[in-house]
Amino acid sequence: MNVAARQLITLTDAAAARVKALIANSSEPVAGLRVGVSTKGCSGMSYVFEYAREKKPLEEEVTVKGVRVFIDPMATMYLIGAEMDYVEDKLRSGFVFKNPNEKSRCGCGESFSV
Repeated sequence: MNVAARQLITLTDAAAARVKALIANSSEPVAGLRVGVSTKGCSGMSYVFEYAREKKPLEEEVTVKGVRVFIDPMATMYLIGAEMDYVEDKLRSGFVFKNPNEKSRCGCGESFSV
């Protein structure tokens, strides 16, 4: 089994580059990016991100392409096998997920259900 297949979450090159840029431009020291899910949105759940100063107890830590990602323990089961990407086009920019655990996604793409 290769290393990527054993990881909880993967990042595309674009996502890793964007996270590195955000961390480099932070006004405070940052250890990595914290990823979780929140119960909100029209489909029930939404991805949430925040700077992580340190790893919290029970968080999973994944290092992908030089980026440290901390997974909220309540989100682990929703993110197994997910790929995080960063997309920029004329109308929007942001992180998007290809997540095999999603059963449906709202029309605006901001929330999902499992």
